[in-house]
Amino acid sequence: MAELAEQTRAFRNALGNFATGVTIVTACGGNDTLAGVTANSFNSVSLDPPLVLWSLDVGSPSLRIMEECSHFCVHILSARQHDLCMNFARSGEHKFADVEFERGLGNAPLFDGCLARFECRNVVHHEGGDHVIIVGEVENFEVNEGDPLIFFRGKLGEVCPV
Repeated sequence: MAELAEQTRAFRNALGNFATGVTIVTACGGNDTLAGVTANSFNSVSLDPPLVLWSLDVGSPSLRIMEECSHFCVHILSARQHDLCMNFARSGEHKFADVEFERGLGNAPLFDGCLARFECRNVVHHEGGDHVIIVGEVENFEVNEGDPLIFFRGKLGEVCPV
């Protein structure tokens, strides 16, 4: 059993060598229940129609809302949004308590100051091992200037000019 845990850790460390951007995905479920999670598993799928995907751990308390909501919003975080990232990376029910936001499609919370926001219609879900892959069709998006927040080898950072 210890060998399997060591292999899993080694695999995770190897994957950590791929620097990614960082996102927060938000949604609104029944009874106006809000969900928000930090994720670095975001990717484009198609330009026509405009599709994106991201994945969420099957054990996440937010999974039910993310699967059942009509829309979700993917926020690509700027380097200035480290604290927001960490707030939505933690577990708990009060992630939105001290966060300013407006409402978008499907009442999904929208944060300002992101490099980009993608408001997506929730299209399809696929099982993917210990995660669910969620595909959305982009119905609205916006882009802003700034530097990205990145995730590399288990740590948040900023892009350094070459």
